[in-house]
Amino acid sequence: MSKTRILQEGQSYTFRSYFEMPYEAEEILAEFDYTLVRSRLVLPASDRPFQGLPELKQRLEDALLIVSLSSKAARREALVFPVLLEVARFCQCQIRIEYPLSVNNWLKGNLDYLLRQEHSLLVVEAKNDDISRGFTQLAVELIALAQAEEKDVLYGAVTIGNVWSFGKLDAKKLKISQDITLYRVPDDLEKLTHILVGIVAGELSDE
Repeated sequence: MSKTRILQEGQSYTFRSYFEMPYEAEEILAEFDYTLVRSRLVLPASDRPFQGLPELKQRLEDALLIVSLSSKAARREALVFPVLLEVARFCQCQIRIEYPLSVNNWLKGNLDYLLRQEHSLLVVEAKNDDISRGFTQLAVELIALAQAEEKDVLYGAVTIGNVWSFGKLDAKKLKISQDITLYRVPDDLEKLTHILVGIVAGELSDE
């Protein structure tokens, strides 16, 4: 007996749809012939001194103290965008917000943030809560972006502002790896920014 498909022919799904589905990430990714692996990833990380780190850390600490973070918009504006703006400024790269992407009826929607520099890309999905389901949405966005850009390897991150989780897509192996390490803001800000810069700058990991 064949397994019942989650995605139905003729139906349209946005990236947000995958966040709302009651299925496990492995089941959803299998619809695209991808497997999900959870492991401790060795992510690209820059060793260049990140200017402005103390000021950014203080700004984020202030936000955690005085900003009500009950909505996705508040978390994006107070905690996520300041980090990505500094990374984009440091790397001198483009940062696109609510970037529209449409591959087909199953792979379409807006990417919260897309950082692009020459041959490297980083997609970031910001959520108010539920980083686990957020990663499912991120994974589908990576699949769409890999097809649209014809990339074999892509990195992405899902964040609720004070916590970040990274993922890596390998198109040749049809595999998405979810890093089991979580990076917390502001305590892990230095590590986080070095990873973000490393990915955007296209630096190689040790894997």
